Amino acid sequence: MKNDREYTVKALAQLAGVSSRTLRYYDRIGLLHPARTSASGYRLYGAAEVDRLQQILFYRELELPLAQIRAILSSPDFDRRAALDRHLTALESRRARLDRLIETARATLAADKEGVPMTDKEKFEGFKQEQLARNEAAYGEEVRQRWGDEAMDASNRRFAGLSQKQYDAMQALAEEILSRLDAAVAAGADPAGEEGRAIARLHREWLGYTWPSYSAPAHLGLVQMYVADERFTAYYDARRPGCAAFLRDAVTALLQG
Repeated sequence: MKNDREYTVKALAQLAGVSSRTLRYYDRIGLLHPARTSASGYRLYGAAEVDRLQQILFYRELELPLAQIRAILSSPDFDRRAALDRHLTALESRRARLDRLIETARATLAADKEGVPMTDKEKFEGFKQEQLARNEAAYGEEVRQRWGDEAMDASNRRFAGLSQKQYDAMQALAEEILSRLDAAVAAGADPAGEEGRAIARLHREWLGYTWPSYSAPAHLGLVQMYVADERFTAYYDARRPGCAAFLRDAVTALLQG
């Protein structure tokens, strides 16, 4: 049955459990526009906008950045039913991850209270699984389309097998890359220069934590995707616009120069 009902900003905000300010912000950034404006000046949302807002809120539950959500929903290939299937899978996976984290917390509490031995690996396994699932939700579909399920699954297995020391080193290296990218772009550095090449080498080292084997063509393809796909650009450009493009150019200069 066709739904012709329309909602004002206030009515839709109340229906969805968000603030009117949030809806106005979504309109301003091009994420969710009203269907029309009434003669009296009210912004009105129809059935299509209600469905789009539901999708937005599903993606927000998965902690995707707004820029990434906008890119996904604006893609000509976006399939609402397929997206709902993925949301259901992701939410069920989140429930399973929360169950693992609850068990980790219980085991840690038991270790403190009763002296039950707990290995260092057991202390952090739940957190690593949580990050794996977030990466899959945010980037898995694109990576699997480009390089196949086997490559993504092998990378996930390698990540899951990291020791806590290796995991901490990987996180520290990622932070160093982001900080140096920010500084390089702010200073107007040449991506093909000494600092750009140094950052590119750090990025290659960082990939080694999750890639079973290094491939220069795959590295080039990856950094090109950082710029071509807004979902990836949003991560590297979060501190300063231009960081994703700088990294692409730096890696290209290192590998092709």
